[in-house]
Parts: sequence; structure tokens; C-alpha cells
Amino acid sequence: MTRVLVTGALGQVGSELIPALRGLYGSEEVLATDIRRAPPGHPALEGPYEQLDCTNGPALLEFFVRHRVGVVYHLAAILSARAEAEPQLAWQVNIEGLHNVLEAARQVGAQVFVPSSIAAFGPNTPRDPTPQDTLQRPNTLYGVTKVAGELLCDYYAHRFGLDVRGLRYPGLISYTAPPGGGTTDYAVEIFHHALRYDRYTCFLAPDTRLPMMYMPDAIRATLELMQADPARLRHRNAFNLTAFSCTPAELAAEIQKHRPGFKMHYEVDPLRQAIADSWPRTLDDSAAREEWGWRPRYDLAAMTKDMLEKLAERALKEA
Repeated sequence: MTRVLVTGALGQVGSELIPALRGLYGSEEVLATDIRRAPPGHPALEGPYEQLDCTNGPALLEFFVRHRVGVVYHLAAILSARAEAEPQLAWQVNIEGLHNVLEAARQVGAQVFVPSSIAAFGPNTPRDPTPQDTLQRPNTLYGVTKVAGELLCDYYAHRFGLDVRGLRYPGLISYTAPPGGGTTDYAVEIFHHALRYDRYTCFLAPDTRLPMMYMPDAIRATLELMQADPARLRHRNAFNLTAFSCTPAELAAEIQKHRPGFKMHYEVDPLRQAIADSWPRTLDDSAAREEWGWRPRYDLAAMTKDMLEKLAERALKEA
């Protein structure tokens, strides 16, 4: 039996994808890996876990062979804000690491999932809504690596017949993992601060509209795409994906429906604001809807209610 490998398992997506995959395939058949040591209690430790550096090509290939890897969810990446601070590291991880994964998958015949991002678009891209196929000229290093990654995945699919699929994730909101250095992370931080302090200072301007998605929808979309009939997939790689778009002010107003005393303040970070201003405001995800039946389940109101409930439950358990 081939096994499922997840790289970058300690990140925001991996923390929730790992339990979902183990629920589908069995705990022992899903290998969680990350370059870091997993902290005690992390979901990745509820089954096989190993430290793995995707930038080490020979070691990665040996790992694929030794563990009979048949499916790879390649989540290891340096995110937007950190990539601007450490561009050389971002290139090494996001491009060289991806190339190593694709090459190892080619040699063993594994199926691959590679996430892209709304960062793959740029300031000259139509923003309302951003089409599936359109101009991609990002002005951030993270965005550059995502466009290059999309093209590299397409090359491996066309040149070698590798079954590689991907989604352009919007901003992801999760109660499981802490923020990971992304420009949309205000939408995660705000909930923690709302419950603990009843106030939050946002690093984006109040009217900054960005596409968002609750993590349960993102995990379900990932699994549905990987299980989709390949004959239906005209795009295969880098599907636009969205559930709703909101501004910091709109998210704060939704939180205030549940916590009337919550106060929002703003101290705009010029770097992250410039990144956000280069991204789509809304997305056209009709290709995903038509080719594999994508439908979101959470809108802004449903996500906000569930986030507050889940974080409150967690706080009680930890008290």
C-alpha cells in the first residue's frame, strides 16, 4: 500500500489536514513531516512524524522510496511577509524545495498536491473579480515563487504526465494553528485578541477587502480536488478558490454581534498593506465549481460564530 506524505505539517493548513487525512486513510499511512521538531500535543504526533528538509533533494528521494510514498501534499513554504524579510530563504524553500518534491514524485510515480495563493496575482491583475486565467505579475517575492511554482507544476504535468493538482488559497482562517507570517493573518489574530482582551490593533486599513475562507472549507476543497476525476480537470493546477470576501472593519463588526464590547484599532503596516493592495479583492472560482463541483459551506457570519465558539471551548480546556 502506498503512503501519504505531508510536508510542512506543522503549519496552518497541515495542522488540520493531517487529522483529516488520517481519518480517511488510517493513522499509520499518513506521514507528517516538517523541518522543525513537532511541539508536544501537536496533531502531527498522533501518527508517524519525522523531520524532513525538502531542500535536500537526495535525502527527499530516499525518503520517498523508503516509505513507498504514493501521494504528496507539499505544504512546506515561506509565507508572504516573512518572504519579503528573507527572500533568499523563500526562494530556496518555495522553488528549490518544490522542484525536489516534483522530481522525487516523478521518479516514484506519486500524485502531488501543491497549494498556490492569491499572492500569485499582482497590481495589474483585474481585482473584482479576478479571473481564473489572467495576467499574473506579482510584485512580492512570495508571489513570484507562487507563479513560478504554478508553471513548474504545469511543466511536470505536461512533460512527464505527473498528476499534480493545486488550489490558489485565499486568506485562511483557523482556530487550530497560530498565524504563520501571512498578510491575511489579521483575520486569525483578531479572534484570539477579541476573546482575551476585547480589542485588537489591525495592521491593515479598515477598508482592505480580501478573499477569505474558513479552514474546514479549505481542507474539504483540498481533499475533493485530489479525489476528483482527472478527465474533468481542464486546469488541474492552481484553481481559484474562495468562500467570501471581507474587510477588517466588516470582520470586526461581525465579531461585535457576539461580543458587543469588542474594540478595533488600526496601525497600518506599510509593508503588509502594500502586499494586500496588490492582491485580488474578490475571486472568480467558477472553474473549480464547474470542473470538480466546489461549493463553500461557511460565509462570514457562519465562520465568525464557529471560530468564537471553538476558541472559547479550547480556552476552557486549557484553563
